[in-house]
Amino acid sequence: MDQPKRVLVVEDDAHIADLICLHLRDESFEVVHSADGNEGLRLLEQGGWDALILDLMLPGVDGLEICRRARAMTRYTPIIITSARSSELHRILGLELGADDYLAKPFSMPELVARVKALLRRVDAMARNLKMDAGSLDLGQLFINPLTRDVTLQGQRLDLTPREFDLLYFFARQPGKVFSRMDLLNAVWGYSHEGYEHTVNTHINRLRAKVEADPANPVLILTVWGRGYKFAESSP
Repeated sequence: MDQPKRVLVVEDDAHIADLICLHLRDESFEVVHSADGNEGLRLLEQGGWDALILDLMLPGVDGLEICRRARAMTRYTPIIITSARSSELHRILGLELGADDYLAKPFSMPELVARVKALLRRVDAMARNLKMDAGSLDLGQLFINPLTRDVTLQGQRLDLTPREFDLLYFFARQPGKVFSRMDLLNAVWGYSHEGYEHTVNTHINRLRAKVEADPANPVLILTVWGRGYKFAESSP
């Protein structure tokens, strides 16, 4: 029998936290709740979580810092930010720090549960795909090992975030194929909500800064004006 998925909820509003925990437990998730940012970060660092539901406004360490710290960890944990801060700025900032999704309060509990399930399905599907297609990609000066999630460029190991690795590996497996920002959101992030395309641009720029000799004139990850992005059909 499969072990239940473990979800960490860091939320200081007791009423909202109780509702989140109730709905997740009704769907057979194992849920741990923390109302404090410091304790939430400590629990997160203990590891073993399948998802993190995170408020931005917290006593102690705030949600954005927790998100930042989570993305510095080796294991990739899907993150959904829930916050009364519904402005475009905070949504984009959370996504750029590595959150997978954002729900502005008040939100529907069934929608939250649905988004948690969707993120977990994406993570499981990507893990299965890596096991089925575990072959490394040797692209001349660029070498990608999907099992160890290591990338080397001209023999030097690159320090990529989990999402940057997923994006690079997705591109590199399909050279020459053009993907719109919405295509990439759906395939790599696991959702295609309107208004989130900006985070794709940010990750493309960060990835280019690490893999391109001249990020202003890329030769690997190319822009196809009016359509999206593609990986070069032949590596330099």
